[in-house]
Amino acid sequence: MSKVDRRILKSQEAIKKAFLELMSDKNFDDITIQDISDRANVSRGTIYLHYADKFDLLNKLIGEHINEMRKICHSASELDYHEGNLPWFAYLESHYLFFSTMLASKGAPSFRSQFTEFLIEEFKEEVDTTAGKNHGLHEDVLLQFIVTSYVGIVEWWITNGMPHPPHVMAEQVGVLLERNL
Repeated sequence: MSKVDRRILKSQEAIKKAFLELMSDKNFDDITIQDISDRANVSRGTIYLHYADKFDLLNKLIGEHINEMRKICHSASELDYHEGNLPWFAYLESHYLFFSTMLASKGAPSFRSQFTEFLIEEFKEEVDTTAGKNHGLHEDVLLQFIVTSYVGIVEWWITNGMPHPPHVMAEQVGVLLERNL
């Protein structure tokens, strides 16, 4: 695997950070490549070197975070819900700018949709409607209940400035998942 030049990484990080800051200030439709270029202190050509347009930038940014969350799920798959949620909430906290912007922005409904689809994939194997407390329920109804609740609690936590630390959220959400799955 070839090593990426630090200058390239620095430029890409500056572009992403500038884009997120702009999204928290302006409507997505009103953001231009020139706005991103000015805020990131890079040329428009540098942006186009890495991204086709602002839609591509948004999709790649969302994809990076979804992939990181997928890795967290994979590494936490053998843990109970409380322990498995802790890396999640720590990740959400450490990437507060991204998540707060995506969840608050009217211009990023694609994030909510991709986040929901990702969670459906992850929770699908946890759902058992053949026995126990969920016997007889429709899998799709139970999945929608769990996933929309999870998205909702993440959205509430982020948009309210993370009123509880990650370990408290992991514990509380872990208890709720145990009760419902």
